[in-house]
Amino acid sequence: MNTVTALSTGAAPFQPESAPDYLPAAILRELQLGRLRSIVERAWSAVPLHRSRMKERGIEPGDLQSLEDIAALPFTTKADLRDTYPFGLFASPMQDIVRLHASSGTTGKPIVVAYTREDVDVWTSVMVRSFATCGLHAGDIVQNAYGYGLFTGGLGAHYGAEGLGATVIPISGGNTDRQIMVMRDFGVTAICSTPSYFLHLVERAGQLGVDIRALPLRAGVFGAEPWTASMRKRIESASGIQAFDIYGLSEIIGPGVAVECPHQDGLHIFEDHFYPEIVDPETGRALPEGEEGELVLTTLSKLAMPMIRYRTRDITALMPGVCPCGRSLRRMRRIGRRSDDMLIVRGVNVFPSQVEAALLEVEGTLPHYQIILTCEQGLDQIEVQVEVTPEMFSDQIGVLERLNQRISDSLEHVLGIRAQVTLVEPLTIQRSEGKARRVIDRRTVQP
Repeated sequence: MNTVTALSTGAAPFQPESAPDYLPAAILRELQLGRLRSIVERAWSAVPLHRSRMKERGIEPGDLQSLEDIAALPFTTKADLRDTYPFGLFASPMQDIVRLHASSGTTGKPIVVAYTREDVDVWTSVMVRSFATCGLHAGDIVQNAYGYGLFTGGLGAHYGAEGLGATVIPISGGNTDRQIMVMRDFGVTAICSTPSYFLHLVERAGQLGVDIRALPLRAGVFGAEPWTASMRKRIESASGIQAFDIYGLSEIIGPGVAVECPHQDGLHIFEDHFYPEIVDPETGRALPEGEEGELVLTTLSKLAMPMIRYRTRDITALMPGVCPCGRSLRRMRRIGRRSDDMLIVRGVNVFPSQVEAALLEVEGTLPHYQIILTCEQGLDQIEVQVEVTPEMFSDQIGVLERLNQRISDSLEHVLGIRAQVTLVEPLTIQRSEGKARRVIDRRTVQP
């Protein structure tokens, strides 16, 4: 049996030392092309949207002769999932569907995604590989503080950690004091959550007299929201753990699309299952390796709901060179922003991640902030509310005034516009148990 066929069966149990992470590039490309042809044929045969889009371009599955030919295929967007709600993009009959997940639907109809038994097995496999890449192993005790339910994070991490042989605590999100008690009493060695919620846990632990640094906890696998390198430094210095970035999205599979290794120099994409491209967000034109643009992903093995050239709206770049860890999988830069979370303030493009980076450069601030947008007499106004450390929030007005000035200068340097800065006491800004809500836009509110 040749290497590609053996990998395609998925019959053998996962072994980190023989995983596809280390395949020679030529063999990996052969595997990708075979899977791409198969999944495009499936999408063509079973999903009317994909078939009609390809016909509009004059393309048929048999036209794919190389991986480069993928650029001729049409894009898929989040709007397509909403327009075909709930089951219009399914390529498997309902009797073969064993799992449904969905987004929160805060902006309209939820995004519904489906899994066959084989899809769940692939998802488990890439999550096992993700945790192994982060240095986790059988014997670890993993506190899973991602939300369970329709959100993919909780169950995705759960199946992966169990598949690795670790002990899983399915605590889900919320109930912070209990999270800290469990972390301490159960001897937790790794945690999964959003980075903002973990910082809240560390903060609350200090108030309860629990020193996170004194616990067995050594690793955190954080995702579900963009976070900066400065945020990582804050997490690692406050807790003494190594903080790993994991990437995924429900439309593709959930968490487990890409993850950092201990070198923390880009995220390895499990490209035997998810083929990555970088395109210009405006034109859709493919960009070369190393150039920043929008990440586009094609599922190479998803049976229930194949995604062909899905536009993630996440901005990143594929990194050149081989990682010192030895994995042959390509890496992408950490996701710092999305093309669709951009704010336009007085004609200037502003991303929340830029605000976070500017704040964390100033000593005395906490990584808890909120951006409030208003409009006064037809002119956009931006206010940044920032929590400061208890030591800084003193009665010495001059100290706070100087801190306010440093923050204002840092924001202006990064953003290119002047923002009003409001310093607030610790614990003033509401904490989130899931994704942090960073922006409150009141510009469209009518009197």
